[in-house]
Amino acid sequence: MKMDVYLDDARPCPPGFVLARNVEECLLLLRDYDIGILSLDYDLGWHEPTGMDVVRGIIASGQYPEQIYLHTSSDIGRRQMYEALYQSKPAHVSLTAGPVPYELLVEIARTQGKPPIK
Repeated sequence: MKMDVYLDDARPCPPGFVLARNVEECLLLLRDYDIGILSLDYDLGWHEPTGMDVVRGIIASGQYPEQIYLHTSSDIGRRQMYEALYQSKPAHVSLTAGPVPYELLVEIARTQGKPPIK
């Protein structure tokens, strides 16, 4: 079974996802597990590495999840991450410059026996 990962330092983690609060945690999960969905924030705290550092790590390692969503509120960060991933991702990797759709969040929670999203 694939793991779904949500990188964010402030927002609550959706049910059915594993939370990574920083770049190091996220890169370790990407290295050690088979990731289905990865949802990335850009800004992860003052003077902290950003979601772009995760993107660089993905590109350098070649370890891409099946689907990547960019849920960040930073327009500049979203654009930078999207452009870097779009140019380097394998054809089978899905890339979306926005958050995981609500219907998919509900389905993930349901299949993992988690309470539904409100």
